Amino acid sequence: MMMGSCFFQHLIPLLFVFSSPPALLTVEAFTGTYGINYGRIANNIPSPDKVVTLLRAAKIKNVRIYDADHSVLKAFSGTGLEIVISIPNENLKDMSANEDHAMNWVKQNVQPFLPDTLICGIAIGNEILGGSDFELWTVLLGAAKNVYNAVKKLDLDGLIQITTAHSQAVFSNSFPPSSCKFRDNVAQYMKPLLQFFSQIGSPFCLNAYPFLAYMSDPGNIDINYALFLSTKGIYDPKTHLHYDNMLDAQIDAAYAALEDAGYKDMEVIVTETGWASHGDENEKAATIDNARTYNYNLRKRLAKKKGTPLRPKNVVKAYIFALFNENLKWGPTSERNYGLFKPDGSISYDIGFQGLQSSSANSLLSTIKEQGGRGCYEHQISVAIISALTLLLFLQ
Repeated sequence: MMMGSCFFQHLIPLLFVFSSPPALLTVEAFTGTYGINYGRIANNIPSPDKVVTLLRAAKIKNVRIYDADHSVLKAFSGTGLEIVISIPNENLKDMSANEDHAMNWVKQNVQPFLPDTLICGIAIGNEILGGSDFELWTVLLGAAKNVYNAVKKLDLDGLIQITTAHSQAVFSNSFPPSSCKFRDNVAQYMKPLLQFFSQIGSPFCLNAYPFLAYMSDPGNIDINYALFLSTKGIYDPKTHLHYDNMLDAQIDAAYAALEDAGYKDMEVIVTETGWASHGDENEKAATIDNARTYNYNLRKRLAKKKGTPLRPKNVVKAYIFALFNENLKWGPTSERNYGLFKPDGSISYDIGFQGLQSSSANSLLSTIKEQGGRGCYEHQISVAIISALTLLLFLQ
């Protein structure tokens, strides 16, 4: 079995303890280009053990979950899969207010599973800044610092990256990409957070959805531009750069906002992106064909290991949302239909992955069982062969 690169990161503190201060170490939680979000707000998805089988068959090694569920962490043990765990939003106030609670959380949810489970990162909440709970805005930085300090005290800071993911709501505008800045009311919280993440070598994590952007303005956005299909694209007059797909433009908008805030060298990683395969009456772009097109073309784009027009040397990395359709999520129908796989582990649509089971194979198996098993199946084959020979003779 090949070990994931996070295993070798466990040697980093020994190699650098006498030569570099810990703050200068750069930890990578995402060592590939294609990852996936393993959401579990559902009561009908496969067990974590079966999910491991599915991920390894698909050769997806970078995974994010939205908590630190112990059954998942145990199932990932010894697999080589690299996982980013999360502290849910509702826990951030406690993490910010009490250093001991942050330490206890790390001791309970991280330390016992290392090194067999390759926990490479901890996400501090999700889409806090720009969200509706303003109290969480004020505690995000404190929570991130307390969790990082706990990780550092346990000598795990050379292994585990601390991040938080942002939605597009943190930006005041993003078109053209070069004009993007952080919203004024967000910037006062964002800039101290960026300063801290810059000090510890963390990237800017962006949840970017061309699907949602297109849905918000279908009259002015070419759907081909959102789906990586042939289109005239857009031209940015300030940078003189051309964009042939929306995801690249969204990423470069984030780079422009970071540069405006004084953090030009911070890397942008896409922590969520995807396209819904089914939606409500007012979500007409949420179709299987569009979801297949977006995710297939996104997979091809990431496989090229290329940067964006503004940052050509920064290879684009993205976690796809999501592994499964999640039937217990609230909100519009689209929220429950982002999965590349159905609850039984079969593929939702074909973008080159194999599911836990083949739908066509299962249909054939069901037919065989219904008609009496192997003997009947062999009879069907004989009838088919005789029919084919008869047709050939007739044609002659």
